[in-house]
Amino acid sequence: MPTHRDSLTYRAAGVDIDAGNAVVERIKPLVQRSFRPEVMGGLGGFGALFDLSGKYREPVLVSGTDGVGTKLKLAQQLDRHDTIGIDLVAMCVNDVLVQGAEPLFFLDYFATGKLDVDTAVSVIGGIARGCELAGCALIGGETAEMPDMYPPGEYDLAGFCVGAAEKSKLLDGSAIRAGDAIVGIASSGPHSNGYSLIRKIVERAGSPFDLKLGDGQTLANALMAPTTIYVKPILQLLRVPDPESRVPAIHGMAHITGGGLTENIIRVVPEGLGIALDSSTWKLPPVFDWLQREGNVPREEMWRTFNCGIGYTLILAREDASVAAAALTKHGLASQVIGEVVATNGDDRVHIA
Repeated sequence: MPTHRDSLTYRAAGVDIDAGNAVVERIKPLVQRSFRPEVMGGLGGFGALFDLSGKYREPVLVSGTDGVGTKLKLAQQLDRHDTIGIDLVAMCVNDVLVQGAEPLFFLDYFATGKLDVDTAVSVIGGIARGCELAGCALIGGETAEMPDMYPPGEYDLAGFCVGAAEKSKLLDGSAIRAGDAIVGIASSGPHSNGYSLIRKIVERAGSPFDLKLGDGQTLANALMAPTTIYVKPILQLLRVPDPESRVPAIHGMAHITGGGLTENIIRVVPEGLGIALDSSTWKLPPVFDWLQREGNVPREEMWRTFNCGIGYTLILAREDASVAAAALTKHGLASQVIGEVVATNGDDRVHIA
């Protein structure tokens, strides 16, 4: 034990500057792969620079921030750190996309009690990969080593995204009308929501992570599947006309996160309108079926906690629904009409049959 006469250092206090520098050096090539032409400079500055000149006439910046909730606990329990960064990016960029914005750049915050270089590089490498998938640049971040703040082996994550859209092309839901179709786009699993409930169910079931589900996946793989990033296919649908087909006009979109199907779609629907969903139009994926059975979770609780297989939705005229679905199929995204917008006079605006 050090005495009052001993010389103290930052490392002796629990912060290893050399380890932090090692992380930065190892992630540089991973981060640079996500860069766009608008990025000015590289890593290491006090502020990250991004040039907007020449790209937009009337740019509106759209920002978002999020984490991945207690899915982090599962990643640490399973010692799987390479995809949780994709989840972090997805939760932010999919939100920004809802208003028709193109995600431009991303910043992350990684905090831990004692920095493990390999773990940090794995996590941040996943963040860089997520940015590549979203087409946005990872232009900055913070790696914080804070002794006594976190138990050994644990870390926390937060992400911050800025996107942009032409002012005239922002999606605010005002174009939504009764009779519009709701197109549901498949999720890859629970994404990054409901994991406090998931972990309780898994614990009560005896943590059978090697259990094979109906689709052949192990429970661990199904629960750790990274959140789908919908950005590139949706931007393609919004902005790049297909010369061989009519381009559908999207009236509104929703990212299905915490609150599930019952609380997210309605957020973009104007007052006086509601939504009617038909659960028979898609099959509940095996991981959700297992969670519902093992946890004896009521149907209504499933709808308001999980995405139940639908990770993102489009709202558009019914005659445009098949056009949108065909375009999404080209990008490998399964989708189908799952309901419609309806007129309503009361407070009960969401119905799931």
